Amino acid sequence: MTTQKIRVLVVDDSALVRQILVEVLNAAPDVEVVGTASDPFMARDRIKALNPDVLTLDVEMPRMDGLTFLANLMRLRPMPVVMVSSLTEQGADTTLKALELGAVDFVSKPKIDLAGTLAQFGEEILAKIRIAAGARVIARSSSVAARVLPKYSADAVIPAGSGAKMLRTTDRIIAIGASTGGTEAIREVLMGLPADCPAIVIAQHIPEAFSLPFTRRMDSLAAMSVVEPSDGQYIMPGHVYIAPGSRHLLVERDGARYRCRLTDGPPVNRHCPSVDVLFRSVAQNVGPNSVGVMLTGMGDDGARGLREMLDAGARTIAQDEATSVVWGMPGAAVKQGGVQEVLPLGRIAEAIMRLAQAVGAPPGAVVAAAAVS
Repeated sequence: MTTQKIRVLVVDDSALVRQILVEVLNAAPDVEVVGTASDPFMARDRIKALNPDVLTLDVEMPRMDGLTFLANLMRLRPMPVVMVSSLTEQGADTTLKALELGAVDFVSKPKIDLAGTLAQFGEEILAKIRIAAGARVIARSSSVAARVLPKYSADAVIPAGSGAKMLRTTDRIIAIGASTGGTEAIREVLMGLPADCPAIVIAQHIPEAFSLPFTRRMDSLAAMSVVEPSDGQYIMPGHVYIAPGSRHLLVERDGARYRCRLTDGPPVNRHCPSVDVLFRSVAQNVGPNSVGVMLTGMGDDGARGLREMLDAGARTIAQDEATSVVWGMPGAAVKQGGVQEVLPLGRIAEAIMRLAQAVGAPPGAVVAAAAVS
C-alpha cells in the first residue's frame, strides 16, 4: 500500500534555487515536485494545471511582487504556502507580511554559498512542507541525511524544583506559548489587549535575523510598547518583551519585582528560545500569580511547562483546534492535563484580562508570553 506523496510547486526566479529545491524535495520518499515556475504569472497557470498540495514561494519575484501574488492567491485559491526568504531586514519584513497574508511558514535563503547552504537546509525545508501540507490555511523520516539534534528538556537550562519561597506581590504573569502560525496568533492577541495591560514576555521560535523585525512590527500594531529585552531588564506593565532569536528568555524574581533573564543554554525540545524554559521559570518564580496560554504550534514544546504552571497554582488556556494553524502544542498541553480552558483565538485576549484580574490584586502585572513561528 503506497502513501500519497505531498505534491509541491516550486516558485522562484533563480534557476539555481529551483534546481536545488527540486533535488532536495524529490529525494524525500513522501514529497514530489510536480512543477516549477519562475514568476507569479507562470505560477498561476501551473497551479491551475497541476493542483499542488503545497507551494514554495520566493519573497522577491519579477513581474509581480510576491506579496501581491500571495494576497491574490489566498483570496482566489487558498492553499498552504511556505515562503523562501532572504536573510535581510527587508526580506524579514516582507516575510512577516506574507505570514499576515496567510503563508504557513518560511525558510531562510542565505546569500552566500547558496548551493551548499540550501542543501544543508534540506531537513528544515522538508519539515516545513510536511507541516504545511497538514496545516489549516487561514486566508486574510525523509531519505535526506541530516544530523538530528538531541532533544533536551528544560532541565538543561533551568532545574526542576519548587522554586524560591513566594513573597506577596500584586504583579501577575501570563505565559503564552506557540509555534507554527504563532506570529499571527501573537499579533491578534496583542492587538486585542489595552495599553495598560499587565506586561507580556514572549519567547518566539524564530530565526535571530527575524526576531527584531518581528518585534518592531508588533510594536507598530499593538497598543502596548513592544521591545526585545536586555539581560536583567525589569518587566513593567504596559510592555511586551520578545526574546531575541537563539536565546532563552526566563522570568526572574527580584524581591517584589520581576526581571528578564537571557541565557545561551542548549536548545530545549530542539528550540531556542523554548516555551518550556519560559513556562518553568514562571511556574517557579510567579506560581499562582500567573496565567499560562498555549497558542498554535507544531510539536510539544511548552506542554510540560504549562502543566508545571498549573501545578504551581496558575490559570491555564489553550487555543482550540479549529482556529489553530497546527494543533500540535495546544493539543499536547491538553493531553498533559495542563489546560483548564480551550478557547478560539479571538477570545484569548479577553480571557487574559479576565484571568489576570482574578489571580492577583489589581492589574499591574506581568504577562509572560511564549510563542513560536
